[in-house]
Parts: sequence; C-alpha cells; structure tokens
Amino acid sequence: MKTHVKALVVGGGAVGTGIAYHLAKAGWDTMLVERDELTSGSTWHAAGLLPLFNMSYATTHIHKYSVDFYKGLEAETGLDAGFYVVGNLRMAQRQERMDEYMLYSSVAETAGVYHEFLSPSQIKDRWPLVRTDDLVGALYHPQDGYINPADVTQAMAKGARQHGATLERKVQVDAYRWTGSEWIVSCTRMAETGGRLVPSDDKFEIHAEHVVTATGNHAQRTARLLGIKIPAIPVEHQYIVTEPDLALVEWRKTNPQHPVLRDADAKWYVREERGGWILGPYEYGAPARFLYDVPEAFRADLFPLDLERIEAEYLSMIHRLPSSETVGLKDDFNGPICYTPDGNPLVGPAPGLRNMWLAEGFSFGITAAGGTGHYLAQLMTEGEAEIDMASLDPKRYGSWMTTEYAARKNEECYNHVFILHHPDEEREACRPLRTAPAYDRQLALGAQMGQVNGWERPNYYGPVGAPAGYDHDSRSFRRGAWWPYAVAEAKAVRETCGIIDASAFTKHLVRGPGATAFLDHFTCNKLPSVGRINLTYALTEAGTTRTEYTIVRLAQDEYYLISAGAWTAYDYDFMQKAADDWMAGGGGHIDIHDVTTQWGVFALAGPTARDILKEIVKDREPETVLSNKRFPWLSMRNIELGMCPVRAIRVAYTGELGWELHYPIEFGRYLWDLLLKAGERHGLKPVGARAQNWLRQEKSYRAFGNELGRDATPLEAALDRFVDLTKDFRGKEAMLKTGIRSKCVTLLIDGPTDTDPWGKEALLLNGEKIGRLTSGGWSVAFDKQIGMGYVRPDLAEVGTKLKVKIQLKEWDAVVVEDSPHDPANARIRLDG
Repeated sequence: MKTHVKALVVGGGAVGTGIAYHLAKAGWDTMLVERDELTSGSTWHAAGLLPLFNMSYATTHIHKYSVDFYKGLEAETGLDAGFYVVGNLRMAQRQERMDEYMLYSSVAETAGVYHEFLSPSQIKDRWPLVRTDDLVGALYHPQDGYINPADVTQAMAKGARQHGATLERKVQVDAYRWTGSEWIVSCTRMAETGGRLVPSDDKFEIHAEHVVTATGNHAQRTARLLGIKIPAIPVEHQYIVTEPDLALVEWRKTNPQHPVLRDADAKWYVREERGGWILGPYEYGAPARFLYDVPEAFRADLFPLDLERIEAEYLSMIHRLPSSETVGLKDDFNGPICYTPDGNPLVGPAPGLRNMWLAEGFSFGITAAGGTGHYLAQLMTEGEAEIDMASLDPKRYGSWMTTEYAARKNEECYNHVFILHHPDEEREACRPLRTAPAYDRQLALGAQMGQVNGWERPNYYGPVGAPAGYDHDSRSFRRGAWWPYAVAEAKAVRETCGIIDASAFTKHLVRGPGATAFLDHFTCNKLPSVGRINLTYALTEAGTTRTEYTIVRLAQDEYYLISAGAWTAYDYDFMQKAADDWMAGGGGHIDIHDVTTQWGVFALAGPTARDILKEIVKDREPETVLSNKRFPWLSMRNIELGMCPVRAIRVAYTGELGWELHYPIEFGRYLWDLLLKAGERHGLKPVGARAQNWLRQEKSYRAFGNELGRDATPLEAALDRFVDLTKDFRGKEAMLKTGIRSKCVTLLIDGPTDTDPWGKEALLLNGEKIGRLTSGGWSVAFDKQIGMGYVRPDLAEVGTKLKVKIQLKEWDAVVVEDSPHDPANARIRLDG
C-alpha cells in the first residue's frame, strides 16, 4: 500500500468518502483509511433522509450540493446510490410554524432551493392517508427525499477510486506527528477475532502533507490524539420500522412513493419503507454517549431500546397517519448520532495545527456528505470555498469548552431539532456559564440575556421582576414582546445616553520588535499612530474578509486589537499562524496574547455621554479631559473614573458621541454602579445587543458574520476608505483580481406593520432575485424597517428601488447613502 500521499482522510463513513471523492477529483493524491468497514459507523444505521430545509445560508448550500450531486452518481460510477426523489412534506400545526417556513423560504430563495407552500386541502388531495384537519399548511420540497446510506457511500467510494484515490479498510490510526512539512500518521492493521476487531502486529506509517479527520463517533479519541478539543459527542437516536400498512400498500398500486413526512410540532419524521413506515422521533431525554471513548467492542452495534421515551411521538404518528394504528412493529434501532452544541458540523482547519482539517460532528451526515466534500476540497486545494464557511469552523468554540458542556449542549441540540427556531432564539442549557462582573446587577434591572461564545450578555432589558421564561415566551418570527423595549433603548442612545456591556469583545495584545511590520502586512489599512485607533481588516489569501479589527496603538510596537466576541479562538488561531509564518520568514519577534478575559468593556453612547463621564472622571482639568482637543475622536486615553483605571477609546458602534470603556475585569461591578449613579440625571439607560444592532445599521456599520465574511472582499463590502492600496498587504493582489461581483448597500424598507427583516431575505427587481439581506431590523431614526445586504453592482446606486421579500410578499425598499443617520458624523465629533 501507499505510504506517501498528498491528503489522508481518516474515516470511511459517508462524510469521509465524500471528502476523498472531491479531493481526488480536484487532482490530489488521496488515501482514505477506515478502522473497520466502510459505513460501519453511524452511516449504516442512518435513515438516509436528504432534507433541503435549513436556516443557515452555508448549510443550505451544502445540502443543495449533496442532493444535486447524488443524482448524478450512478451515471458516473455505474452504482445505484439508492436515491428516491419522493419529496419532503414539512407540516405545520400552527401559524407560528408557518411563519418559520416563510422565513426559511427567504433563505431558500437566496440559495436557489425550489419549494412550494400547500394548504391542508391540497395536502389531503395529494396524500389522502395524511390527517389534515388540524394543520394550517405545509412546506413542500419536491426535489429531495431519501437515499440508502450504504449505497451512496459505496458509490462515492467507487468514484473516489475512479479519480485515483486509494481506500484502505481495517486500518486504525494510533498517532499523529507533524514534522513541519508533513504529518506522519502511525497506523495499525486491524484483524477479526471471534467477531471482534483487534489490533494486529502489523504497524506502519503513512506520510501525508494534509490530513482530514472524519471519525464520527470516535471524535473524542481523535481530539485526544491531536491534543485539541472537539465538541462532537454522539447522542442516542431511536427509530422504528413498522410492518406493511395495508392502506399504504393499496394507495401505492396507483401512486408513486409517499413523500417523507415531517410533523415538526410533533417532533418526528416518517418515510415509507417496503409498504410500511419508518418513524424517527427527536424526543426529550435522549442521552449523550461515548463522552470519552467508543468501547473497543462497539462496532456496527446499537443501544438497548427505550420505547417509553418515544411513546408520545409514536402516538402522534398514529394521529397523523390513522391507517398506521393497527400496524405492528417490524424493526427498531437505537444508535449513536454525533452532535455539536449548535447542531452545525465542525468543518475546517483544526485549531493550532498546520494542514490538519476536521470534518466532525455531523448530525445530518448523509445530507451533508457530498456538499462537505465539495466545499472542504475547495478550502484545501484553492485556499477558500465559494461560500463563507466560518459558521462551520471548528474554532468557533474556544478552549473554555469542556466535555460536560459539549455533552449537555449536544443533548439539548438533539431535542431542539424540531422546535421553532426563532431568529431571536436563545437556548437555555449550560447557562449561565461565563459572566461579566455586573451580570447580577443587570439581571436586577430586567436584563434578558443571550450568550455569545459562552458569555452572557443582555439582549434587551425587559420588565423588572419578569417571571422565569419571559424571554422564551417573547420570541417570534415577527415582532416579539421584546420589541418595544429595544425601541426604547435605541431611542435613549439617540436622545440621551445608553450603556452597553460589551465585555464579550475579543481582545488581543500584539507586541514585540516585529509587531509593527507584521500588522502592517497582515491588515489592509494604515496602522494608527500611538494613542490613536483605526478600523482595518485581515484578508484571506483569496482576498476576502477574514477578520475585522479595531486596532489601538498603545506604544511604538505594542497594539491592542478588538474583534467580534463570537470569534475569539478563530481570530487568535489565524493571527498566531500568520505571525509564526512572518517570523519564520525573517520578521522580528512577535508576542500575541488573548486578553479577552482580562478586560471588561462598557460602551457609553449618546448626546449626554460626555456629561455623565465628567461627573466621575478624575483629572487635574476635568472640564477639558474629554474635549476634542485632549481626547479627539478615534483616539485612546488612559483615564480614571472614580477609583477605576480605564483604557478609554473614543468610538461608538452606534454612531453617537461615545466611548468604549475598557477596564480591568475585577473593577466591573464598581464601575457599573458608578456609571449608573452618575447617569441618573442625564437619562442613562441600560441597552442590549438588539437595539445596538439596529443602531449600527443606521450608520451602515458592517458586522462580521453578516456583511463581512470570506465570500466578499472589503471592496465589495464598500469599505474602500479602510483599504490602503499604496501598501502591500496579505491578499491584496487576489482582492484586486476578484473585482466587484456584488456590492454592500443599506436600504430603508416600507415593510409590514408587525414584522421586521431578520437579514435572511431575498432582494428582488421585477421579480428576479438580485441580492440578499445580511442584516435587518427597525430604525428609530427613520421610523421604518432598515436592512443591509448585497446586490448586483449596477443596482448599488443611491435611489435604486428594489423589493424585499418578507412573509412571502414583496415590500418596497430603496438604496440609501451609507450612514443614512448623520452621514457627516457631526454627532460623533461633538465637542464639549
């Protein structure tokens, strides 16, 4: 067998074979090793459903690619992949579920996924076995269905071989060692002994430039071998197969296969299986398994059944399909399916390692296998994928993540598969976990918390003393009960002053003799002078936006970098690897420290912000310390507020006169109390993240993960003023070569009276899709809906009239100038 390859894929399930296929097709010398037989992990007992439905833009593209790809496998390989294009009927028992489907429709339209809406009578006419008297409608995908997991895996495996890949079974990976230029992977040939799989004496090494792990249920062992954390832990999933249903058998004599049924409000899917039905519930109480290891004796095995746990779902299937009431059970399964805390797989570079790629944590692995292979192969062979893969990046979880956290969150994720996924959803498990010092103070003021990267942060301040579950009950696909509170908070920032806890911001200290030259090449804008700040971007090698930074220059070779709170490990890993490369190329020494947990942040913004600070600032000339002369816009000063030392930055994400107050974390409670007391007679109001999100759109401030990402360049994001084309920087030539494929714009929208855009909606011109929103909300300055998004470059001119699709209707929208609120920034620069 081969011992030297370009890429080694570890794991022979559907995901691993999909990756091997696409890497080989891209021209890489590829080998796949599997410790048992192909499909012997979760693949063999998967139900094989291929749902196109997904609220994530990236995951929708992955699923769509898979569905299209699988349809052509037989023509390419000669093997029937077992794809039954029967359609997928997603039913709704209540209007709120239909609201969810209408929001999904926007995502689907932007990704080109065909779908239909059906009334109860239309459902009954097409599929008379379905009870519809308590339904309000359904979403129908006629182009998906289900597939035989073993067949599609074998078809991809054959396709991989046809493209030159080598697939080796009964090979276990025991160790990984990076030499600086390649991975040396220690392996053992496995042998069958009495039905058990045991290591033999045949040990060998494989040398690979790149390694991809797709180890499924064995992800914790993989993490241990690599010395990293992977929050992929399996959860039990049961499904049952019934005997033939005579009514179904009769109906099938004159009809094609029944579509896959999903009754989300009843928490199950059902599909046809040899004249009977397969019921797959997503019940409460399914436990996580294999928190540390898969037992050596566990191969293509199952767990004992717990039918009592799925009794309610079984009875609801009988309610929805009355003919199934007298049908007996034929077979049953309870096997491990891997999950992650947010339900999205972990796809991309492993943290801290070179040329090591993860493809772990697939709860819908059959659906995602083809698309994951395609887009991961693009990442590996071309440097970036055509879609932004950041939402799937393994580094979205930092080193704070523990086994207990992953297990409990994965259990929650399992039982949340069929809940209503509101855009304002906040899941409750494992919270609170990471809290800033003023957390209890904020709760006492009515703060309703969300979480970002494990941190608790106020989303809005509801009624003081609100009962438990208030926030949960306030959620909606339209305007939730939280909406008027967010409006009042946004108005306070525009009219008096608001205080926002932004402690979750990511903060890095970059210093050393090589820091200045490194950051100058690493980012696209000029570096600020000492005591000043600048907004800048780090680019990918493809010239797209990798990270947004606010850079504060503390000294000649010392910098304080602030970036998005959700991406701490993601940003650190990227910057540290780039710095290592810089030093290896002869650059001076650079130290990079993640200081996120050392500094808390309060953002104070609004017309009375300076008046509030004047009451508590300690300075020999307190009347001038905050003036434009001594403390100009876009500068940093070390000041004292009461007894608290503060690194104050004159900038405001809301576009008002304001300061970010970065304080040593242990002073947080003291400073919060001090600011609120000083603000009592100046209209100070605590403000949450939702109002801040609306306010930043009124200033056209782009947000990372929304307007900014790895599928658009800074020039496409209309950030030309932050790009210094007179200097050389990482990704510059690729950015210029890419040109302008689309352009980021701000729009004001005359939308419905009870719903604001969420940033998932399609933008239309004469019925044709010409772009999509990436952010949305309500503007208190203009008293109407506002949004940001991308359109064709020829439609980015101010005054262009478009349509936004909200709740399946088209609403008028107009492109406005950047920063429609206070475009001259007069309010931010206000002196005093």
